[in-house]
Amino acid sequence: MQGKGIMRRGSNLHALGGFNQTVVLDTIRRTPEGLSRVEIAEQTGLSAQTVSNVSRRLLDAGVIREAGIRNLGVGKPRTILQLDPSGHYSIGVHIDPAVLTFVLLNIEGEILTHTTRRTPSAADPGAVISLMRDSIEEIILSSGIDRERVLGVGIASPGPIDMARGVVMDPPLLTSWHGVALRDELETATGLFVLLEKDVTAAAVGELWKSTGSDRDDFLYFYYGTGVGVGLVLDREVVRGPTSNAGDAGHIVVDPTGPVCRCGRRGCLGDAISPVTIVRSAIDRGVIEDPGAELDTAFIDEAFSRVALLARGGDDRALGLIDNIARDVAEAIVTIVNLLDLDQVVLGGPYWGRVSDFLLARMPELINGSAALATLRRVSVTGSRIGDDGAAVGAACLVLDATLTPRSATLFIS
Repeated sequence: MQGKGIMRRGSNLHALGGFNQTVVLDTIRRTPEGLSRVEIAEQTGLSAQTVSNVSRRLLDAGVIREAGIRNLGVGKPRTILQLDPSGHYSIGVHIDPAVLTFVLLNIEGEILTHTTRRTPSAADPGAVISLMRDSIEEIILSSGIDRERVLGVGIASPGPIDMARGVVMDPPLLTSWHGVALRDELETATGLFVLLEKDVTAAAVGELWKSTGSDRDDFLYFYYGTGVGVGLVLDREVVRGPTSNAGDAGHIVVDPTGPVCRCGRRGCLGDAISPVTIVRSAIDRGVIEDPGAELDTAFIDEAFSRVALLARGGDDRALGLIDNIARDVAEAIVTIVNLLDLDQVVLGGPYWGRVSDFLLARMPELINGSAALATLRRVSVTGSRIGDDGAAVGAACLVLDATLTPRSATLFIS
């Protein structure tokens, strides 16, 4: 098994050329300042000839570029290789019942375009797919990039999903989405390669892709959106599970005396801290006014922001609601980090940014001060490097990751 902070090792067998290519590319990607061919050979264990051949193919494909000469000590100066940011691109889409988010990334993971569209009707998958198609075409045209250099489209969707078939199964917050063949339908509509992933997993992929060195080798990504979930990264590989639906943390019990969840148990995390629960509690406590109508997604989004703003202003009732979020999330995280022996937690998602200051101030103390914590090292708690659009960025990174990251599974011959 690969040790912490150790680069992946390649093989000089000709039959494994594809794997070697991703090993070299991943090594270059994780060193933004660039590497010489000699340094790549040292770090990967590949022969100088193999590195030379792979580098030539990557240069010809426009994936990497020669970025000047560097004197590395004894011997002649070496040519430095870096990713070519104009070489290839990917598009990410995050599906939410209220809004669709689109991003265009270059091969370095830099966001070049960001746009949102109100979901036309979450109950109508056809309308959503049509809007996704039109928005993707608009992004490509307005950016002026060569369509041939778009590696594909990644979709971050609420689960559960059937990843093998590219089907959205029956997400609880998307009514009428029962067995929607989203991947194939969008591929047909756009003519582009499409990947489908759970939103929490996509967010973890994005966080991993944006990392350098070994600072994100093992971590838990806690996703706070309309629903909650966790993305898990172990030894720099995202944990998906046999059906690619790992990370459903919504039914971890955090308050045995809490309200009854739809699953029949009391105090489930997802129900306890969901934005709609926080907004309803805020109405019941007089923090915000009762709209006198059904709480739709637009109102919940706006009302949650108001509660967060009141908390920042020192309103004790609003602060109490946000403190409950911190306590419940910390309780769940202690359970997970104990189970997996993790010491890094990353927090993100669409609703995270509005309460991030308060949660980051409270949660390290709540987690590390818990009598139930069993890890040997202090748990680090940080905010996402990507921000509120982590799922969309992660969806685009999925395409980069699938195309450019070495996978040990590719070495098996069936």
